[in-house]
Amino acid sequence: MSDEQNSKFYQEILDVCLTAGCLMIEGGSEMYRVEDTMMRIARNAGVADPRVFATPTCVFMSLAGGDMSQMKQIRDRNINLELVDRVNELSREFAIKKITLSELRRKILATASSTPTFPLWLQVVGAAALSATLMVLFMDDYDWVDFPAAAVVGAIGYLAYVYFKRFTKVRFLSELIAAMVMGVITVGITHLFPKMITDSILVGALMTLVPGLALTNALRDLFMGDLLSGIVRLFEAALTAVALGGGVAIVIKFLGA
Repeated sequence: MSDEQNSKFYQEILDVCLTAGCLMIEGGSEMYRVEDTMMRIARNAGVADPRVFATPTCVFMSLAGGDMSQMKQIRDRNINLELVDRVNELSREFAIKKITLSELRRKILATASSTPTFPLWLQVVGAAALSATLMVLFMDDYDWVDFPAAAVVGAIGYLAYVYFKRFTKVRFLSELIAAMVMGVITVGITHLFPKMITDSILVGALMTLVPGLALTNALRDLFMGDLLSGIVRLFEAALTAVALGGGVAIVIKFLGA
């Protein structure tokens, strides 16, 4: 290959690998899985010594002994394991030569814009079911009075979280506001129906926003030796928990339980 062809070849690999890595991080993947997928794609494309470094906010990659380097920023991270699975599946198809590098690039770009998500109404229904069942699990009490209340508060709180997240770029603010909405509704319900228990309703409702996957991935990154990513994600999960607890505490402080 000429120098120009080599440059185009390496640039195509960088584009494919960085796009794949960014999509996996946006979908909630662990850092070691992101790095492994990017390295496999590069090696299966014929690159002998690819170098990758991934963090929750940025991905770096260099080829040709470090002569060609590029990075991409990640500005939005959610939980979308379907996205992670699709990127992994495409990398496996490329590894067994089922698709070419150009086809891999085209399909990964298509995946970025066509990965299905659950409609909002179904997410709200799921939040309601999760709130009610986890209330029973954590409180260890089949309290049929608080059961429907936890479902309603959890559904409305999750809807508030999704709504406010669209209008703010400040992280943790949407969680804080959603927790305050849950607190206000719960206090209002318990004032109308004194037999209902505030703690039971809030424990179930808040579970819809508790960063369980983020905490799990943080620990997995730490165990795999990705200390930077593990600590960042652990701190991020802790701040989310503080926002949720703080929102509820503010409401209870001023409105009373």
